[in-house]
Formats: sequence, structure tokens, C-alpha cells
Amino acid sequence: MLIGPNAPISFESKYRASHMAHVYDFYKPDLASEYPVVDGKLSQTCYLMALDSCYRQFCNKYEKIAGKQFSISDAEYFVFHSPYNKLVQKSFARLYYNDFMRNCSYVDDDAKEKLQSFSNLTGEESYQSRDLEKASQQVAKHLYGIKVQPTTLLPKQIGNMYTASLYAALASVLYNKHDSLNGQRIVMFSYGSGLTSTMFSLRLNNGQHPFSLSNIGSVLGVTEKLQSRHETLPEKFVETLKLMEHRYGAKDFETSSDTSLLQPGTFYLTKVDSMYRRFYSQKPAEEIGGGKTKCCNGFANGH
Repeated sequence: MLIGPNAPISFESKYRASHMAHVYDFYKPDLASEYPVVDGKLSQTCYLMALDSCYRQFCNKYEKIAGKQFSISDAEYFVFHSPYNKLVQKSFARLYYNDFMRNCSYVDDDAKEKLQSFSNLTGEESYQSRDLEKASQQVAKHLYGIKVQPTTLLPKQIGNMYTASLYAALASVLYNKHDSLNGQRIVMFSYGSGLTSTMFSLRLNNGQHPFSLSNIGSVLGVTEKLQSRHETLPEKFVETLKLMEHRYGAKDFETSSDTSLLQPGTFYLTKVDSMYRRFYSQKPAEEIGGGKTKCCNGFANGH
């Protein structure tokens, strides 16, 4: 992430809101294993509770500073931490339900009628109500397609990337909508189990080359990268996972010398010695002439 003046993507830091709690929803008690222990139902409830808390604080800050009510109609896009896309759909619907409970003006009479029977639920009851979940997703569906769907390309194509999922979703909307983002607001919601979460917003402007939104969208090259993925058999995937499990925390081994699937310029592990010291190498960049080399989607001068 590059930070500098006249950035095409700027933080609206005065509206940031965070929520933290001590919960065992997704944690790693066995340090000999790389896999966590997950309480799926609790983790989803914690996610939505954190979302509610952050959104409530975010709205309060906005209303105090801007002097008017905030709702999902005040941002063009919403980007969520994306363990799986169904939770993203539930999350946006949850924001819509929050706006209904706050009597926001954009919520039409038809939506109010469909949500009215859930207005007296306690917070805990609302998290467990499947009927509310279905109703809120139904009334929010038309806005989801506009404000969230463009952010879901990479998370849906790649799956759960944990920390990277929020920024992969941001990259998705930058790639999909880079020619129409000038002056628009994007609200981001990050979440980490255990738990800590933050909601913050970004303001976008076209910027100047090479840090313009259009160039960022071009350099991302999302479609080309997705199309260049290597398809492998499930058996090979399972074999690779078993090797990864075997080497987790291990020492005194060398890795495969086959780098055919790595992008030019990629650094990769070559061995771990008997003292747990790790050694790396770099796949050579492609030469394109004129003393320049091509590395992934960018150019390097060889230094």
C-alpha cells in the first residue's frame, strides 16, 4: 500500500468506528497444527454483532460531524471482510435492517411492511431469526446488486483469503468500476476473530497517472490473472495439503525446484536447515529488451 499526497483513494478517518470483544469464535489453541478451531455459529453471530456495533458508532459520528443522518444511501459501495459470499449478503441485509430500525427515509413502505413484524426483536433474537434474515435479504436485494455485487468478484472466485479478503474486495470494485468512481464513497468493514473489527470509509478521485484510478484498474488486470490460473486435480491438491501439513514447523528439508507455476520475479522458499534457518530464491524476471525486465504486471530496472 503506497501512501502519499494527492492520493486517488483517501481515508475519511473522522468517521472510523471499532468494536472489540473477547470471544472464542475462531482461534488456534494447538500451535503444533496450522489449522484453527472454529465455532461456526458463534463466529457468524459475532461477525454480525460487530457489524451492528461498528455501523451504529459510524452513523453516530457521521451525524454528529455532518449534522445529518447517515444511511446506506450515503455511500456508493460497501466492502466487507468476506469469509464466504453468503455472509456478505447477510451483512448488507443487516445494514438495511439497521436503517429500517432507525427510520431512514429511503426505506420504502413495502420494505417497512415486510420488516415490521421483526421490529420488536431483541438483539440476540434478531441474530438467530432465519425469517428476519430472509426478509431483510429480500428487501435489500436490489441495492445489494448495485452497492455490493461489484466488490465480490475476487472473493467469490478465490474463496476465503482471511486478512486479504477485504482488500481483494476493494480491488474488485476498483477493477470493475474504476471509470465511474470519481467523488464516490466506499464504506469498508474489516473483521478479525477473537475479536476486533473496524468500519471506515474511503473517498475516491480520478487522480493522476500513474496513480490514477484508471491505471490502477488496468494494472490490477483481474480478468487476465483469473484466466491464467492453473487447474489441478483434487488428488494433487490433497497431496499438496498433506505435504504442507508435514512440513509445518519442520526443519532440515528442501523444497521442490519446479518453479514453472510461479510468476517471474516471485520469491520462494528453497530450504529450511537444521537450525530452522530459511533460505529463499527469486524466479528470474522476463527480459523484454532495452535493458528492462518485466516482472508480473509491472516493470523493474534490474536493481
